[in-house]
Amino acid sequence: MAPRETSGLVQQGRRGGERSVTLTDVARHASVSAMTVSRVVNDDPRVIDVTRQKVAKAISELGYVPNRAARSLAGRRQVRIALLHTNPSAAYLSELLIGSLEQASVSDAMLVVEQFNPPETAKALAARLRKSRIDGVILPPPLCDDANLIAALDAAGLEFARIATGAPGLGGTVITIDDEAAAYAMTAHLIAQGHMRIGLIAGNPNQMTSALRVGGYEAALAKAGIDLDPALIETGDFTYRSGLRAAEQLLALAPRPTAIFACNDDMAAAAVAVAHRCGLEVPHDLSITGFDDTAMARAIWPELTTIRQPIAAMSQAAVCSLTEAVRQEAGRQGAGVPLQHQRLQFELIKRASDGLAR
Repeated sequence: MAPRETSGLVQQGRRGGERSVTLTDVARHASVSAMTVSRVVNDDPRVIDVTRQKVAKAISELGYVPNRAARSLAGRRQVRIALLHTNPSAAYLSELLIGSLEQASVSDAMLVVEQFNPPETAKALAARLRKSRIDGVILPPPLCDDANLIAALDAAGLEFARIATGAPGLGGTVITIDDEAAAYAMTAHLIAQGHMRIGLIAGNPNQMTSALRVGGYEAALAKAGIDLDPALIETGDFTYRSGLRAAEQLLALAPRPTAIFACNDDMAAAAVAVAHRCGLEVPHDLSITGFDDTAMARAIWPELTTIRQPIAAMSQAAVCSLTEAVRQEAGRQGAGVPLQHQRLQFELIKRASDGLAR
């Protein structure tokens, strides 16, 4: 009997039996990240020899074989995954692609990148994906909260995984972080540095995670006994241009905020640009922090203090879940696969863009 296939590798049992494991299981055993295991399996030259040997030793000890071999033994076709996008942030999309491509290679899945924009309807998109023999769909923000799109994919019988959604109840596999807790942590961090007037550049109100991040900001202020000032909250749409406008409004206040927390790195980078234009030194005169930890956070000066949302790891998990669900569905002849809700850990990354209030 062929080994059952999952999202990563197959473990051979000591007594001739087999049980499947995920890429995360392998990474945990080797004490490395899932992406590192992916790179070792695919002979990526970026992995240093010490790490490569550690992963190879773990694979050898546990008797793992690459998923391609499992697929060959099982005789199953390649799963086709579509990554849909309409996100205005190129940095965010880049992180999604890194994780999706890495995991697609390990899971022996084909990744197709598709854009979804009006005037195409959700129903027409679902039909187009079915015609292209797509098996599963990754929905990043803002598509992850599009109820019409979710309903159309469900009606078309397509598996889907939703990344960074604020509404897990809409269905599909869900991969998130705790956005409210992350925003709370960043706001509390700024308060601990003595900031009492903290401006917030919120995200697109049509994305449910935006409300969660605003909620975390407000909860941290309340915990510290700081009255909420609505004038300190400006709404952007996660684009650099919207960050420029929001930062200009905040820095025109009298008194102006001593810190600005932007709900993504693009808007935070725009706030840094506005501060420089106004003759303010960051962080001496104004602290600025972001969210996501995309490449943008490390490309500007000063480098951004930000919340690290593991975007690449989230897209890896989405590919894992989708390939597993599609293959299990085929094996069970339509019996259905239980939905998953994975909550990954965020991290507050301290760099050079924030400091003590003055």
